[in-house]
Amino acid sequence: MGTVDTEPYSSSVVMDGRHKVAVPPPRPFFQSLKNTLKETLFPDDPLRQFKNQPGSRKLRLGLQYLFPIFDWGSRYSFDFFKADLIAGITIASLAIPQGISYAKLANLPPILGLYSSFVPPLVYAMMGSSRDLAVGTVAVASLLTGAMLSRDVNPNENMKLYVHLAYTATFFAGLLEASLGFLRLGFIVDFLSHATIVGFMAGAATVVCLQQLRGILGLDHFTHATDVVDVLRSVFSQTHKWRWESGVLGCCFLFFLLLTKHFSKKKPKFFWISAMAPLTSVVLGSLLVYLTHAENHGVQVIGPLKKGLNPPSASDLAFGSSYLMTAIKTGIITGVIALAEGIAVGRSFAMFKNYHIDGNKEMIAFGMMNIVGSCTSCYLTTGPFSRSAVNFNAGCKTAVSNIVMAVAVMITLMFLTPLFHYTPLVVLSSIIIAAMLGLIDYEAAMHLWAVDKFDFLVCISAYVGVVFGSVEIGLVVAVALSLLRILLFVARPRTVVLGNIPNSTVYRSVEQYPAAATVPGILILEISSPIYFANAGYLRERITRWIDEEEDRMRAEDKEIRTLQYVVLDMGAVGGIDTSGISMLEETKKAADRRGLKLVLANPGSEVMKKLNKSKFVESQLGHGWMFLTVAEAVSACNFMLHSIKPVEKDGKKLDDDGEEEEAAGKWRV
Repeated sequence: MGTVDTEPYSSSVVMDGRHKVAVPPPRPFFQSLKNTLKETLFPDDPLRQFKNQPGSRKLRLGLQYLFPIFDWGSRYSFDFFKADLIAGITIASLAIPQGISYAKLANLPPILGLYSSFVPPLVYAMMGSSRDLAVGTVAVASLLTGAMLSRDVNPNENMKLYVHLAYTATFFAGLLEASLGFLRLGFIVDFLSHATIVGFMAGAATVVCLQQLRGILGLDHFTHATDVVDVLRSVFSQTHKWRWESGVLGCCFLFFLLLTKHFSKKKPKFFWISAMAPLTSVVLGSLLVYLTHAENHGVQVIGPLKKGLNPPSASDLAFGSSYLMTAIKTGIITGVIALAEGIAVGRSFAMFKNYHIDGNKEMIAFGMMNIVGSCTSCYLTTGPFSRSAVNFNAGCKTAVSNIVMAVAVMITLMFLTPLFHYTPLVVLSSIIIAAMLGLIDYEAAMHLWAVDKFDFLVCISAYVGVVFGSVEIGLVVAVALSLLRILLFVARPRTVVLGNIPNSTVYRSVEQYPAAATVPGILILEISSPIYFANAGYLRERITRWIDEEEDRMRAEDKEIRTLQYVVLDMGAVGGIDTSGISMLEETKKAADRRGLKLVLANPGSEVMKKLNKSKFVESQLGHGWMFLTVAEAVSACNFMLHSIKPVEKDGKKLDDDGEEEEAAGKWRV
């Protein structure tokens, strides 16, 4: 795609009482290529701060770019630390039970959830640019990891290989994220539109909630499938194995968690109540099981957890495994989803506090923390919304809150893991369900329906694909529909008829402005996209149809001028054109000539003018006299010709000066 020049070119000159459309001066090929790559990959110009700086200053700025902690660390104060300490302890109380719960959701040992809440937050605190993001495991990525890896390796039969594949998937997810950041390819993630994410997250949350019926009902055997049909079949085919003790306990804790969340939502200053509720549930559930020996009465518990910090796992990466492609596929899909969620959450909270985060820098931070995490017994992490919202509401000031959380998890790993032995699995299921219900954003879906029906279709397609198919199917369907919409925007650009706003020289769409009046004898069309091979044929046919419709309309009305004479194309919104687009203009010009019409171009941009000039279209076919700087100038010139030059007709046929009939509309009498 061509890039619109931003440099000034030769000034317009006045010709025949009007301004001439200027052609930008030619540029060397490599300079044009450099500018195009710069606008594509570096739209924010991150290297601007390095210009005209000494070497030592550049080194310092480079370190601050890769490690933002060196930038804000020098301005850190004790007041900031007090706020971050409170926020860090608060999110730690949420991270510990969620980490254990989400690890179980991924079919991984619960201790990996705690490991993943220790090392990655430390890496992000040094490299991340968000002040509010709280790093940790997330339910959707955990569900994806468990669903995709379990198809090839049964965790109940070969847990060691399964864990190694999870590490390997995390490594490739981090490698993908860091590569996208370093190569400035973050715009790829934008193909996951807001509608896609809303539907996908809601579908994944629904599946996760249904799968937690296993823990709520105390079932030992359960399907590894994620679609709603298989999950419900697995639930209702084992009604004789439902354990009422587990069900009652699960419903009580779920009611408690939802009640605290509702209270904190109504009273935002009491946010800490819902934040502490999961850990409170774990403590109360563990005490209840320990005192009543409920594990002997059908209530399943976590069991012993290994004490100590993360063991190294670099040697456990399964690069030589026959299941390597499964790990790579899992890493790519989960990495993209985690990246989209983390960046969206970070940008949301940055908007609230009026600061900016660099998307590409965030990708590098996410990638590095997952690469390091894969070598320290962690699985995929990102910035979950629930934990980040608690961090935000707790008044965090910087990423130090992540360091505080990591220290709290470290203390838990070193001294407190034996206390989780009697934690009932039903409590973990209740925690997951309470968290997932917040991801089913029906209000956002209704907003999509009210604003854009196609976006709503994308949202519902993603939801249905996830719930009735699989997570991958839902994602593929939603992305495919989003890409289809992009193709429709490109291949079927909007063209509108322009009319004159009364008492002005402004021309706007007659559909949007009913008061805008069309000009007799002149059809003014606005093309609202670049003209490329994908839409050139459509535009040619659409312009022809506009001409047919305008001629039919003029014949039906009693006008002084009953035939169409000029077709003006407003090119102001055409940012670029390729050779197919130029061929389309040539064919349109020839078709207009055959019908006795004159093609006129108005307001072409610099990129369009460069291509038209190089192709000799203006010089050899259109003529410089039919290229205008504005629509108003084009209409004024056409009106002058209409009212000063009249065709002489005889029996409906044009005559030349000798009274001979002319087949072509080329000769006119004054």
